[in-house]
Amino acid sequence: MQFQKITLAIVAATAASVLACTGTHEASAGNTTPVPTPESVSIHGDANPTTTSVATTVRAAADTLDRPVANTPARAAADTDTAARRQVVVGEHPTPPVLDSLIKGTLPARGLYVFRFGANTRRLKHLIGIADSTEINALIIDVKDEFGLNYESSDPMVRKNAGTQVKAHNLRALVDTIRAHGILPVARIVVFKDSVTARNNPNHTIRKADGTPWHDKKGQTWVNPYANAIWEYNFRVAEEAIKMGFGEIQFDYIRFPEPYKSLPPQVFPEQNGRTKPQVLSEFLSAARERFAKLGVRTTADIFGLVTTVGGTLEVGQKWEPIAQSVDVVLPMVYPSHYPPGSFQLPHPNADPYDVVHIAISRARERDEKLGIKGEHVRPWLQAFSIGNPKYGPHEIEEQKRGVYDAGFDGWVLWEPGSRYDKFLPALEKTFVSRKKNPPVPRPANRLD
Repeated sequence: MQFQKITLAIVAATAASVLACTGTHEASAGNTTPVPTPESVSIHGDANPTTTSVATTVRAAADTLDRPVANTPARAAADTDTAARRQVVVGEHPTPPVLDSLIKGTLPARGLYVFRFGANTRRLKHLIGIADSTEINALIIDVKDEFGLNYESSDPMVRKNAGTQVKAHNLRALVDTIRAHGILPVARIVVFKDSVTARNNPNHTIRKADGTPWHDKKGQTWVNPYANAIWEYNFRVAEEAIKMGFGEIQFDYIRFPEPYKSLPPQVFPEQNGRTKPQVLSEFLSAARERFAKLGVRTTADIFGLVTTVGGTLEVGQKWEPIAQSVDVVLPMVYPSHYPPGSFQLPHPNADPYDVVHIAISRARERDEKLGIKGEHVRPWLQAFSIGNPKYGPHEIEEQKRGVYDAGFDGWVLWEPGSRYDKFLPALEKTFVSRKKNPPVPRPANRLD
């Protein structure tokens, strides 16, 4: 089938079979211990968000999540703490020159995902060893997943939504160790698929027409992306991560749940006429402005389909709005997640180079039309197996080659249990720029 001619109707149809397992991290996590699962990012429509007024509204809305009320000593203390953090974050943690370049984005990141239970001294020591001896220079660590926080918060409003999962011990010290090795610690924060916060804050959930909570196919409730209080909660989690020393904030599940026809329609309090793409873009733009003041870049994970589908996915994702709202976009271009016939490939999982090269080339082309240049695209690559062929070093090398030929140097590997040893032969001993300039043209007829 000719991929570019997929209509939005077909995209909606494939949402049930594709988005549920396509472009998501969760589909690859089935054979592991309770493993957190990532996903996507956002987009906006034609609106031009006014982040200054949005930021003011967001902070005020945090009172509904048990943030101290304005003009009280507790609130004043919280505001003082926020101001202090903005003054002392820079230079507070080990920052070798190579890490400074990674934080600023002048050196592309090549990273490994570290799941919740991997953020411990023994596992991290092994992963740091991999980074020290290979091209890897970033570790993406779960700070908040859909099961709650992965650290002990000092903020009462944040702590309320911590959840009961085991948390990393002394995460700040672990982050400082990562930084001391010249490795970029990236804080992965799951946003809108947050059953813990939904349970604790029923007034800020997606509803059904009768006003009761809406549930997805797994019976989970989602927080409402239009609720400013939810924004502020996640912003404060990110600021605590920055205070701990994380050098990049990576948002995941910046999207709406799939609106399956078998489920009741979703109703969104506080929508106020805004579209899904618009509100997601407003969230990301507000975050980017807020964290830039702390010297940290904002990035986001999105479905791989977003790079090549021209319209808006029903979960609220479209390339152009996303690209203009974050410093780096991370499309999940896992070959196993593309339906048969994509890019005229009968079995995309068996063609890792073609899938990645075409998908990322299209992302670059769309960036160029927006005037966006540089290492703005850093794809998630598949380091797991779904069906055949089983993925090993060769498939990693082919995906990397697809990224380089598309004109980018950065990438990150997703293995749901953070087990990368079998892929080590695919990693170079040191970081060497491999991107092609000019890029290798993608096959002209594959998207027609």
